[in-house]
Amino acid sequence: MDIVYQESITVEDYNLLREAVGWGALCKEQAQSGLEHSAYVIGCYDKEKIVGTARIIWDGGYISYLADVMVMPDYQGLGIGNQMVQMAIDFVKSQLKEGWKIKIVLIAAKGRETFYKKFGFNERPNEEAGAGMDLWIGG
Repeated sequence: MDIVYQESITVEDYNLLREAVGWGALCKEQAQSGLEHSAYVIGCYDKEKIVGTARIIWDGGYISYLADVMVMPDYQGLGIGNQMVQMAIDFVKSQLKEGWKIKIVLIAAKGRETFYKKFGFNERPNEEAGAGMDLWIGG
């Protein structure tokens, strides 16, 4: 394997991943708009083959959203998802200004909550919050 991470992904590759993980392709215009309006996009490739993606959607203030963490089934369990999530968190950390804190929220696929907990995300519901997961960065 020759794994490379880059800060872009084509709509075609994005939809290939969506199909491979069972999410279904989006129409090209909608997928392109989503990718273009993301604050940060990761494309993971094995040579020329797309094997993973993740992205951050951010309002430029205090809320960001970790979205579309996808890894081709044949490449799952190799640390690619871990690397992409860490890259996404590092991107958000790089946006912090003095006195800022930025919350990363996500919606985990069913049964994948434990994967995100190791990065510091809090499983919800809990005593303080309803359903969902979140992570505050900075303080």
